[in-house]
Amino acid sequence: MLELIIIVVYFLVMIAIGMVSRRETKGTDDFLVAGRKGSSLFVTGSLLATIVGGSATVGMAGLGFTQGLTGAWWLLVGSIGLVILGLFLAKKVRNLALYTLPELVGKQYDGRMALATSLLIVIAWIGIVAGQIIAAGKILSVVGMGSPLLWMVLFTIVFVAYTLLGGQYAIIRTDALQAAIIFIGIFGGLALLLSNLGGWSGLKSNLSPEQFAFPISSQFGGIELVTLLLLVGLTYVVGPDMYSRLFCAKDSKTARASVLWAALFIFPLAFGITLIGMGASVLFPQISPEQAFPTVIKEILPPFMGGIVLAALLCAVMSSADTTLLSASTILVVDIVGWFKPSLSERKILSLSRWGVVALGVCSLIVALMLKGVISALLFAYTVYTAGVILPVIAGFYRKRLRVTPLGAMAALIGGGSIGLISKLFDIKYLDLGALLISGLLLFVVSFIDNRRQRGNRLPN
Repeated sequence: MLELIIIVVYFLVMIAIGMVSRRETKGTDDFLVAGRKGSSLFVTGSLLATIVGGSATVGMAGLGFTQGLTGAWWLLVGSIGLVILGLFLAKKVRNLALYTLPELVGKQYDGRMALATSLLIVIAWIGIVAGQIIAAGKILSVVGMGSPLLWMVLFTIVFVAYTLLGGQYAIIRTDALQAAIIFIGIFGGLALLLSNLGGWSGLKSNLSPEQFAFPISSQFGGIELVTLLLLVGLTYVVGPDMYSRLFCAKDSKTARASVLWAALFIFPLAFGITLIGMGASVLFPQISPEQAFPTVIKEILPPFMGGIVLAALLCAVMSSADTTLLSASTILVVDIVGWFKPSLSERKILSLSRWGVVALGVCSLIVALMLKGVISALLFAYTVYTAGVILPVIAGFYRKRLRVTPLGAMAALIGGGSIGLISKLFDIKYLDLGALLISGLLLFVVSFIDNRRQRGNRLPN
């Protein structure tokens, strides 16, 4: 009962923050990029809260449960991606002072490429929001009241409501609070779990040495690591939600510092969550892997601490859901609706963005009700997005040097994204990596042919 009270209070606080933030949301900049006033503290907190979502709590604890310490790579590849983003691209992105990633693509290439990128991102990001909703259902089911289906619906209503009310102002503020609760909840829960196992030595004595193998193991080899580095890690280098945080920063130095701080903080979180899953495999070997973290809360922690950790998990999932949802809504309105109606007023963009939050939230809930696993749902979305979008965007930052063209970028997006989709729909092994390779080949081969054609057209007859 105490856990339920804490959850209800948490939900009410989130909605209250949204209502307060609505008063400060006076225009498009405020709603979409928090007025571009974010400090390093707020942007770092928002990045962390966005990254540590359902995949990094429910999903990654499940990976620790099944494959041991190598499960930490799900987040560690993100840390590597953030270091690359911070060192090479963060300042470039922030200095553009845009709203969305597709706007950036439009500047790199042309409007058609921006539109195609927008469509792919919105579709993929519905799947990512759905993954967070699934995770919320699994977490809240430990309360023992109502079905996971009911909790998924209630969770969706809450995060859609405060995102709708306060936009990016509400998200930045709630994310900073949520990041602090996430740290306290995860490491507090880990400490109590280890005490029940007799400390670190107790955990080691109850698991095989293979579970502690790192960086690879018999269950997680080099191919699996490369797959995660490319298909998941690259989404941190080029990601709509990552870039939306950078656009909120007050300047380019703040954007770069925030990304690098977030990369540093991810390391302890990755291993902490994985160790919780490993500990759960000792105490509750009969449960399903993605129930590892929720079961630890229910069976190990005292009611008050359990409520705090439960709130921490909800923080992680909700902060990822709201950021991803607003990113998708912004792209839907600014880049897709704006393509067909370029004369939209600022007031109309703001109104449509709010309606987009509602519509995409409902679509994500429907997808969540159709899917089952958190990691599988997210990896599906990441594969399609990474195979189609990542390489053209990275190459676009160095377009003149690499001589890539809009036609080459479009071929890479359509070809890579389509092959990525096929690899997941038909579960064809290693084709997801092949999709990324095909995207790169199409980008440079078609650009080479296009450049030669353009030179030929410029020659006198």
